[in-house]
Amino acid sequence: MCEDCGCGDPELVSVDVHEHLLAGNNRLAEHLREHFVQAGVLAINLMGSPGAGKTAVLERTASAFAEKYRLGAVSGDLATDRDGERLRRAGILAKTITTGSACHLDAKLVHDALHEVPWRELDLFFIENVGNLVCPAIYDLGQAANVVALSVTEGEDKPLKYPVIFERADLVLLTKIDLLPHLDVDMNALRDAVRRVMKAPAIIAVSAKTGEGMGEWLAWLEARRP
Repeated sequence: MCEDCGCGDPELVSVDVHEHLLAGNNRLAEHLREHFVQAGVLAINLMGSPGAGKTAVLERTASAFAEKYRLGAVSGDLATDRDGERLRRAGILAKTITTGSACHLDAKLVHDALHEVPWRELDLFFIENVGNLVCPAIYDLGQAANVVALSVTEGEDKPLKYPVIFERADLVLLTKIDLLPHLDVDMNALRDAVRRVMKAPAIIAVSAKTGEGMGEWLAWLEARRP
């Protein structure tokens, strides 16, 4: 449970206070969105469970786009700079946001981190959210699109158990498909679960390890550039 906002729990934070917090966040998020649009930067909010492969997907994306686009990112984690270090080694201009106890990023955290990232010089800007399938979906960060990474190792029922984040997703990446030969996973059931909760189902299956499906992901990103 996030100690900062209560994540909607009225026993920790009243409904009025929570709505006030969200209203302030949304105003700042719209401010960020205006800046991204004016600068021609495609901002993507990448969400998913811990270990879903978010960082690996970004590393592979950076490798594919190295000669074509300038990539930047902020990476949210409760502790350590490990994901940020990986992104920087991959050639991404990255800043880690260490949240402490907060289980999501908010617009202010992203806004403050941008002071240390030359975002106006970028083509693509990724907000790698804190690993969580619940709270990150609630907060607008000024992004152009929401992407959820769902590993095939997580189980076929996750979209049905955690529907809100998938309802608000513009795209779901089914990650780690290179592991399918070693798993008892029904991909048809997994895809069906995603389709049942997404408003406009869009699914791409990828492997950051082998590169399978990455071309479709890269094309999806290019199609949304300003």
